Amino acid sequence: MKRTFTILSAAAGLALSGGLAMADCASDDQIAAYVADYIAKVQTKALNADGTMEDALCTQGKLVAALSKKLGPVIGYKAGLTSKPAQERFGASEPVMGVLYRDMMLESGAEVPANFGARSLFEADLILVVGDDAINDATTGEQAMAHISAVHPFIELPDIVYAAGEPITGVTLTANGVAARMGVLGDAIPVTDAASMYAALGDMMVAVTASDGEVLSEAPGAAVLGNPANAVTWLMSKGITLKAGDLISVGSIGPLMTPPQAKGKATVSYAGLPGDPAISVVFK
Repeated sequence: MKRTFTILSAAAGLALSGGLAMADCASDDQIAAYVADYIAKVQTKALNADGTMEDALCTQGKLVAALSKKLGPVIGYKAGLTSKPAQERFGASEPVMGVLYRDMMLESGAEVPANFGARSLFEADLILVVGDDAINDATTGEQAMAHISAVHPFIELPDIVYAAGEPITGVTLTANGVAARMGVLGDAIPVTDAASMYAALGDMMVAVTASDGEVLSEAPGAAVLGNPANAVTWLMSKGITLKAGDLISVGSIGPLMTPPQAKGKATVSYAGLPGDPAISVVFK
């Protein structure tokens, strides 16, 4: 559970100017109710609906402790709302952060129910693997890239969980760990030239296609904070301390979509990354 406390430390970093001591965490009963609904895939009430970001981070720390008993240990972090359209959609002024769990990771081509969660979604994403602890000294995405050992294509399968009508904001998304449920992890692409990979991440074109070939979305890597590597430095700016082997989900490269849009299968391709990789997920 060591990394669970890193989220709490991040909350402290955000609240240096005051406020964390007064953070209104969700109660143990509220956490228990949320976890029960999450496991049952039942829509539920929003956590910290009227709270602050400090409240949400405090709640997330408690929720991570509870969910890691169900989903395995924390293996990394996720940045969400990393594009301006996503922030505008949810009324946020900056990205949000959550965690990744060991047992949420699936292989490319995995079959999942179309209703895999309470409110099931999917999105094109990307995973960066931390190569060494010296990444914590980086202040720019380009500097951070020198400490990334591999890149993985990634289709995240988030689950908002909150019932229709409940507020879905940067605060409530932070409180529930940014809707983590599952994700499809593609093969590792080793980083042998950090500068070239950094450029490729910004220039790549990421496309999502349905089973019949319909292109559902196309977006450049630069849609994520100018370059996906910048998601790493954003997380660190909020107090996250990274370790070698941590996985970093950089956030949606394009819009969130619902499984029915994929017509049974979604494929995400990354034109411009070495080998122009593609991964898929089947919705049953």
